[in-house]
Amino acid sequence: MSTSAQPPLGRGAMRRPIGEEIRVRGLVQGVGFRPTVWRLAHDCGLVGDVRNDSDGVLIHACGDVLTVEQFLARLRAECPPLARIDAIERHEWVSVAEVDDFRIVPSESGQAQTGVVPDAAICAACAAEIADPSNRRYRYPFANCTHCGPRLSIIEAIPYDRANTTMAAFAMCDACRAEYDDPSDRRFHAQPVACTVCGPHVWLEAPDGSPLDVPVSDVCSAASALLQRGSVLAIKGLGGFQLACDACDETAVARLRRLKRRERKPFALLARDLDVVKRYCMVDDLERALLLSTSGPIVILRAQAASEAVPVVAASVAPGVDTLGFMLPSTPLHHLLIESFDRPLVLTSGNTSDEPQCIDNNDARARLGRIANAFLMHDRDIARRVDDSVARVVSGAPRMLRRSRGYAPAPLTLPAGFDGTPAILAMGGELKNTFCITRDAQAIVSHHMGDLEDALTYADYRRSVMQYLTLFEHEPQAIALDMHPEYLSRKIGYDVAEARQLPLEEVQHHHAHIAACMAENGVALDAQPVLGVALDGLGYGVDGTLWGGEFMLAGYRDFIRLGMFKPVALLGGARAIHEPWRNTYAHLLAAFGWEAFDKRYAGLDLQRLLAARPRVTLDAMISNGINSPLASSAGRLFDAVAAALGVCTERVLYEGQAAVEFEAMVDEPTLRDEDDAFAYPFAIAPCERGGPRCIEPRPMWEALLDDLSRATPVPVIAARFHKGVALAIVKMVELLTDEMLDRAGGAPGANAATLMRAAAPAVALSGGVFQNRVLFEQVAGRLGAAGLQVLSHRQVPTSDGGLSLGQAAVAAARRRGRDVAV
Repeated sequence: MSTSAQPPLGRGAMRRPIGEEIRVRGLVQGVGFRPTVWRLAHDCGLVGDVRNDSDGVLIHACGDVLTVEQFLARLRAECPPLARIDAIERHEWVSVAEVDDFRIVPSESGQAQTGVVPDAAICAACAAEIADPSNRRYRYPFANCTHCGPRLSIIEAIPYDRANTTMAAFAMCDACRAEYDDPSDRRFHAQPVACTVCGPHVWLEAPDGSPLDVPVSDVCSAASALLQRGSVLAIKGLGGFQLACDACDETAVARLRRLKRRERKPFALLARDLDVVKRYCMVDDLERALLLSTSGPIVILRAQAASEAVPVVAASVAPGVDTLGFMLPSTPLHHLLIESFDRPLVLTSGNTSDEPQCIDNNDARARLGRIANAFLMHDRDIARRVDDSVARVVSGAPRMLRRSRGYAPAPLTLPAGFDGTPAILAMGGELKNTFCITRDAQAIVSHHMGDLEDALTYADYRRSVMQYLTLFEHEPQAIALDMHPEYLSRKIGYDVAEARQLPLEEVQHHHAHIAACMAENGVALDAQPVLGVALDGLGYGVDGTLWGGEFMLAGYRDFIRLGMFKPVALLGGARAIHEPWRNTYAHLLAAFGWEAFDKRYAGLDLQRLLAARPRVTLDAMISNGINSPLASSAGRLFDAVAAALGVCTERVLYEGQAAVEFEAMVDEPTLRDEDDAFAYPFAIAPCERGGPRCIEPRPMWEALLDDLSRATPVPVIAARFHKGVALAIVKMVELLTDEMLDRAGGAPGANAATLMRAAAPAVALSGGVFQNRVLFEQVAGRLGAAGLQVLSHRQVPTSDGGLSLGQAAVAAARRRGRDVAV
């Protein structure tokens, strides 16, 4: 937050009447900011006015200097709960009219520069009203105020006024209008304000669209009763339809899995309150704060042993993992639906696997009719699909795994040096896609879009890009793209660039990961480079090969690849992603060759499993380079080891499944207490022709397979592998840091010389592999213990969900001045 400097004033001047025009920038519309200004101005005895406009909030204030200073101090201290002040700018103002009070005046239109506020979970005051039989909003599923309720999911244009939302279809009754017009009421200019008389309403219907005969006042209770009897319910939620069932009913959960075609990926759970969550999971203070926050994400929690007094969560809810993802009710409708449940509900997106969730009533009827036994519908349109956000506390900090409802599209402030950089549209990646727009040192990362390989998600992505450009009146000056030639996000970016005659900026995948980590950690544009460690599944490298386990010295504009995991054949191309045994076979061939492996480990089940594969064909593919490109992928290494131990050997049913279930198997006492000497070793050596250093996994495979031959328990093997990978990463970082210190006084090339000016760079950790809690905590903890500064993700996902932020930062830095080296 910044405030323009004011000249020092003497004691006598403090009481001199002044007039000021005060510009407040940030998340200040639709959050009760103007009534707060009005209340404080009246308390302080100021006269003037306050209004919304396209730049935020504009205040005209007349009073003596001391009073204006007190007013601004209180404004900062008493900022509404959903607001965020990024800057306050003050200028002299001379009133052109007689002013004798302080008023709230109508909004002004213009180019949008203010932030759009994310949807917010129901506040305590609204929750109390829907539970109070004497209140006129008793059991009303759409109660809201300026401190809570829909925002992004209903807004269609800026300024955020009712006429620019999907609530425009509902004319306010006299009682709601009185609240809306009263600056002292917490519903003053709450754009979704409504009640049972004038607002949206809910109903229950059968899958064929016929209405179910339920009293209007009892719709949510009737829906809850259906869930109690084992039904699967389709619910029109805040940002899209959801599918719900009793999480303790194995028959209902299994049926939902089968019909939704979501074979194994864990379901999210909804609990009535924190007490219910604590019956099933361990909850620390940070996790509690996340669950109760206005953002209301799904929080990944460590499951605890079942008690005889507590209904057991169905085995089909979260197979293969030791965590449960819980959220609390974020809307009045969800409060009313679950109030009678003392156990969790499954609450998952209203779609079939990998498709975007439905937001339109007719689309939901068509796509979900074969899944749901009944529909809980309403007649408020959803302007855009907004999925639930997902967070997890790792290494003592909340970290976003999916940034959407409750967080997007709140802008992120870019670091020092990005002021005045060109406006960028960054298209993101292929999986877990988000896109990003930047302007005036702010980055607006979109809500989670999903995997663009699905046709419906692809169409939703194209539509959402255009919606954001319109909503924020954004005129990009360049388009940032991933380098992969087949990414659909890249192809759309080309279309946008061609249509608008804009330049393109290609950004290497892992450079974007590291740049995103730098940006959210406030690394200045022209700061010294960081040593980036980017570990993921696959990304297209600048040499045309596939990367995925990278060590690079990186600034925003450029990078040098210093190290990598040993490249191993991706046997069968994309099939290796879905069939982990292919990675195991390729790794073992690269480490030993088949004859040596067969001779040494002939007694293993793994040897027999691989011997039965079409090895002649597989070997020919590798030797002839047919559909088996080399990839330095850390993600595929985890898949290979998991498959060798019997975890998802044949195939994975969702992206990252093998690594997720492998992490869940780690024996914590072994990880915590066993000497590092038992961790599986990796070798580190320079690559050929003086190229990047390489982490060689052969010693790890020898130790792991020897343990397997000794019938060492798989959880112990999992712990030793995770610790071994962490030690290899730390050793690589230390070697590279030492080399950089040695080379700092040398005379390398011009670009390298600039990069090598760092004496001890910070280490930035990014990429989807670092969603693995065990690996991240081992690496970050050991690097920190070695005295290195560790940068990591909190505000945006470390996975490809944060990629667009990095693309935007790189493109903005390059466009600012190509003649400036990294």
